[in-house]
Amino acid sequence: GTWMQRIAQDWLVLTVLTHRNATALGLVMALQFGPQLLLLPWTGSAADRLDRRRLLIGTQLAMGVLALLFGILVLTGAVRLWEAYVFAFLAGCVAAFDAPARQSFVSELVGPEDLANAVALNSASFNAARMLGPAVAGLTIARFGSGPAFLINGLSFLAVIVSLLLLRRDELVPAPRAPRRTGDFLEGLRYAWKTPEIRACLGMLVLLGTFGLNFPIFISTMATGVLHRGASGYGLLNTVMALGTVAGALFAAGRRRPGLRLLSASAAIFGLGFLPGVFWPNFWLFAVSLAVIGCAALIFATATNSLMQLASVPEMRGRVMALRIAVALGGTPIGGPVTGWIADHAGPRAALLVGAAAGLGAAIVGLRASFRRCPDSPAPVK
Repeated sequence: GTWMQRIAQDWLVLTVLTHRNATALGLVMALQFGPQLLLLPWTGSAADRLDRRRLLIGTQLAMGVLALLFGILVLTGAVRLWEAYVFAFLAGCVAAFDAPARQSFVSELVGPEDLANAVALNSASFNAARMLGPAVAGLTIARFGSGPAFLINGLSFLAVIVSLLLLRRDELVPAPRAPRRTGDFLEGLRYAWKTPEIRACLGMLVLLGTFGLNFPIFISTMATGVLHRGASGYGLLNTVMALGTVAGALFAAGRRRPGLRLLSASAAIFGLGFLPGVFWPNFWLFAVSLAVIGCAALIFATATNSLMQLASVPEMRGRVMALRIAVALGGTPIGGPVTGWIADHAGPRAALLVGAAAGLGAAIVGLRASFRRCPDSPAPVK
């Protein structure tokens, strides 16, 4: 459901509400991911202070209602671009509270000894859905339009809420709740800055999150402007990329302790993966390069998630995860419109060069931090 909605939203903005305006799509991304940064002082603290299971039930319910309401609006044919902006912003606000609670909740399900594997397997299951979602979305949009994709996503949240309600709470491994006090956000920032592994991860995430993870712009503009494919071709490209992400997740699941060198290698491969699309714009070659990019991106994302959680004490984990998400996605309000503007004025292939530079720059940051610090993995957290 989630991946169907993401594809439908991008396609709706790019081909229905505008005439292939990548800048508008970049603005939608900015509004969707900007709240991760805007609400950072509250999202991490909520994940550390509140019952994460109950918080997740509330956020999942809110996201389901928003998807259903916007889907109905799209089906009526009355949707306007500004309404897509409002929907993206509201969904982003809810997701800003959902993401740190959801990611840090993994440690309550398995405990620290299996955390790295659990994070990787969680990513594998999420990206397995990514293989099916874009393909189904492409067929649905081509046959019925974008509206049903939003409705399907809205209904899919029922399964998530039921799953959370059925969890056996007595078997959870609850983390200590952070005390309610002023300045806890600044305390989280100071903690992250003093921890070398966390600080290095954040530096790499700044580059990749701002200029590298703008896949809706990269793929949609290449599909329509360079490769001349429709909704089904766009969905197929996203599905092929998802195949790569699943491969990356399964690789990451076999590593118990990710380190900075793994992060640097995955960032470098991520950057190099854009180059075939720049110099040899062929549909299937671009699809293969997306699989490589997806694999590298997932290894990088899973490794930063595991590394930062393992390097954090339990009572700080929610704030550290909120900071990670804010840095990874909060740069989109800058990088999304900039990348969209480049795609509009210099062409989609020029926008791919931005992604390549982001990956290679992050690799340099990671290698520098790795050489400064000999141990390649954090000490175990009890």
